[in-house]
Amino acid sequence: MKITIIAGARPNFIKIAPIINAIQKKQNEGLNISFRLVHTGQHYDKNLSDTFFEELNIPQPDVNLEVKSGSQAEQTAAIMVAFEKELIQNPTDLVLVVGDVNSTMACSIVAKKCHTKVAHVEAGIRSGDLTMPEEINRMLTDSITDYFFTTSTSASENLLKLGSDPQNVHFVGNVMIDTLYQNINRISAPDFWNDHQLHEKNYIILTLHRPANVDEVSSLIELLHGIDLLVNDKKIIFPIHPRTQAILKESKTDFKNIIFVSPQGYLNFMYLIKNSFAVITDSGGISEETTVLGIPCFTMRDNTERPETETIGSNTIVGTALENLKTVFGSFLQNGARKSGIPDLWDGKASERIISILLDKK
Repeated sequence: MKITIIAGARPNFIKIAPIINAIQKKQNEGLNISFRLVHTGQHYDKNLSDTFFEELNIPQPDVNLEVKSGSQAEQTAAIMVAFEKELIQNPTDLVLVVGDVNSTMACSIVAKKCHTKVAHVEAGIRSGDLTMPEEINRMLTDSITDYFFTTSTSASENLLKLGSDPQNVHFVGNVMIDTLYQNINRISAPDFWNDHQLHEKNYIILTLHRPANVDEVSSLIELLHGIDLLVNDKKIIFPIHPRTQAILKESKTDFKNIIFVSPQGYLNFMYLIKNSFAVITDSGGISEETTVLGIPCFTMRDNTERPETETIGSNTIVGTALENLKTVFGSFLQNGARKSGIPDLWDGKASERIISILLDKK
């Protein structure tokens, strides 16, 4: 069985690492399975790409399509053109895509038009928010996928409601959590840990990346000042994109508690998450890792495609308004974290299940 694995952006790299491990394990058992790794080049900064390959022991890609940045349409089109040539030159039994970035959707479309089966890892998740580019990518990818691998029963139910073949919808667990478990003993403190006198539970992690939060300077500064006043005596570690930090420097704004650091590699970032007091974010994926690590997470969005992180896990959706965050976070400071748990099958074995299922379908 020949599988072409697609990776293009930081979340993809974290998800493909355990899948590749599972394939290599089957190879060592003597099974006839191989893979070709295609890096689309959607994320090409070293901190967003090379570092993850090195830290997670991902083999070097067989090819890098080097599409780089552009508008949604430009980037998607560039990926499709480049991947079509790649797939014609290197036919495969199956194209495996993960997550919901532009690379996921673009390569799925190309594969189907080349009469190649598609497997989607993290299929079926939905936010219901069509203003999110990722939601469009999810919907289109799932509409043409052959084999669906889901992180939750609710994701499976979403697919079944849409008429997906129940024989091809598989609740397997969460590959992001596979990576976390496989590397939990390797995580390490970043270089700035001692410089800022960090220790367990004396800081909060802040991540912001959605355009609504970071593209408008005045609203970003207002948001940061509000968060700066929330945290009592806690420090705030904010891994910030260099472009956003440059904008803030031009504004000459000072913050009492916020410490700006560069984007972190996986092992350092997970160390920061694991030892934090809490996380404030507008990311969906981080809420999965905080759920398993039992870290209170406050997500500044109006919705989530990962509802199990809130119903079972330690995540709280607080909306996009700063006033909501003040109310919810203030309650947390006063009353402590609510009771939480870990969703079913988030046990570190999702990737093994995926590869076993695909081999059975060959």
